[in-house]
Amino acid sequence: MNSWISRIAVTSLAVASWFSFASSDHEAFKEAEKIAWSGNYRAFSQAINELDHPLKPYVEMAFYERHPRLGYQQQIAHFLTVYDSTPLEWPVRESWLKYLKRRGKKALFIEYFKDTVDTELKCTYLQYQLDLGAPKKAILEQVKDLWVVGKSQPRACNSIFNTWQKAGYLNSDLVWQRITQAAQGGQVSLLSYLKTLLPKNEAYLADLYTTVRRDPSAAAGLYRYKNRNSKEAEIAIYGVRRLIWRDQKLALRAWDKLQEMFTFTVQQKDSVAYRFALALASKGHPEAKFWLNKVPPELQDSKLRQWMMSNMLKEQDWSGIAALFTGMDNLSHGQTYWLAYSYAQRGDQDKANQLWQTIATERDYYGFLAAGRLGQEVSLNTKSLDVPESLLAKVALAPGFKRAKALYQLERYTSARREWNYLTNTSSVAEKLAASILASELDWYDSTIYTLAQIKAWDYVELRFPLAFEELFKRYSKHNHVDLAWSIAIARRESSFAPDARSHANAYGLMQLLPSTARYVSKQRVSKRNLVHPATNIKMGTDYLEYLKKKNDGNEMLATASYNAGYHRIKKWLPKEAMPAELWIELIPYRETRDYVKNVFAYRQVYHTRLGRKGNVVAPLLEMQIGG
Repeated sequence: MNSWISRIAVTSLAVASWFSFASSDHEAFKEAEKIAWSGNYRAFSQAINELDHPLKPYVEMAFYERHPRLGYQQQIAHFLTVYDSTPLEWPVRESWLKYLKRRGKKALFIEYFKDTVDTELKCTYLQYQLDLGAPKKAILEQVKDLWVVGKSQPRACNSIFNTWQKAGYLNSDLVWQRITQAAQGGQVSLLSYLKTLLPKNEAYLADLYTTVRRDPSAAAGLYRYKNRNSKEAEIAIYGVRRLIWRDQKLALRAWDKLQEMFTFTVQQKDSVAYRFALALASKGHPEAKFWLNKVPPELQDSKLRQWMMSNMLKEQDWSGIAALFTGMDNLSHGQTYWLAYSYAQRGDQDKANQLWQTIATERDYYGFLAAGRLGQEVSLNTKSLDVPESLLAKVALAPGFKRAKALYQLERYTSARREWNYLTNTSSVAEKLAASILASELDWYDSTIYTLAQIKAWDYVELRFPLAFEELFKRYSKHNHVDLAWSIAIARRESSFAPDARSHANAYGLMQLLPSTARYVSKQRVSKRNLVHPATNIKMGTDYLEYLKKKNDGNEMLATASYNAGYHRIKKWLPKEAMPAELWIELIPYRETRDYVKNVFAYRQVYHTRLGRKGNVVAPLLEMQIGG
């Protein structure tokens, strides 16, 4: 173990002992919390007075959130002041405001109101100010931003909206703005109401937007554009920009006809060119190059340049790549790598090597590829983190850190992360570094990783790439005949080692497994509760890696891509003629999968080196052929 890690471990363990808690301490907290839930104020007061625990304010929060009363106003006011802006504040403030609204206490509601994303409370706040005699103009001028949104607003807003409308603030331009937001946001049910607010001769536009939203191919029906005005043009633009992703042939044909029908602005034409270029390039359409070249330089962002480069790589247009990147400032490592590649393909190996040398010591996918090209050892560029013990102690004794620690121990991970985020968001960079060290020692791996990323502290490799759950990964990787560095890299990319991680697609745990995937590999139903258990998740995740490796004839790169996008989709992406693996990776049509493969291989190299192994695990991609 490095000396700096040893020193930190000793220090943080000593600091942790200052606020360690036995299970009996947590039991006392949970008992007090139950009393708070019950609503018995006398029992609650006694429990609070007897409790010595960092989560004592959570007991208070539990009581005041569930049992707001005018009789507790003084206590609630004190609580909101003490815990202002912390994760403890809003549950109590929201409950208190809703209670005051139910009781019709308008002045108190205004006194305790604080700006929020809760639209119902915002509308109530504005209405109460009007009711109590606030200057009408000042209040009504705040209503527009609440009304011009692409969704229905709460009924509590109806009164202030009606007052605003009767005062003459609503006009057809604002109605059109809201129609546009509602249609493009998919809230077509709102359009039937907004249609009634349009002038009679424009009411059909809401129906046209509804039709095009539900079926983008309707944008190609030229007969729908009765008046050929600017608003119809907006709808047509919206429709073809969506249609290009579904039916390229129809969208291209429709756009030609629409340009004869409408006089589009330069900005509108450029927006269509940008969307067409992305869609056609991602689908490998033969007209992709034409549209990529139509996008003006000011709209050529990193996403578009990636597709411009990918299209040139696909066509082996080495001169085009050189022309695209030569002279450009601040090239990314990927752009530098492929610019060098283009020189090598044109026979200028010296120029290629010079460019590869500029990134060969970088700790990323392209740096490791470049090192492989040049036959050099990889470099992790790791730094030692030296934080004064006094600062570690200061952070460890902060109330927010104590609360986060206790919540983690109670496995209340969501609340723990809220406390952690509040702590780090209100800390200096030095304090964030200290907090990261302490979190690492307490095995809060994801908190460490996210905090270091927040301050762009990329070079503290041992903290950013911890050997988390190492024994479990060793056991199940060996059992399933998959490389240890590979399986850990997958988990690092999937969850940053948060055992309770859950994706929008309902994948769970360290290796982000779908319940259906877990059921497939285990041949039995697996509960979501078990999926977030580290041992179960790692076992099934490595089972799945072994399965994908076999399905892809032992090719771990394709297995990695399959882990993200699915085996059958990857099979569809394989080229009919063999091509270099590094080139195939760059041409993966889904950005998420493309970046996923690169990140996993880079992380695998980091863990390969961290495990004391020699060699470049990314370099074999240089000799690998895919497809054919």
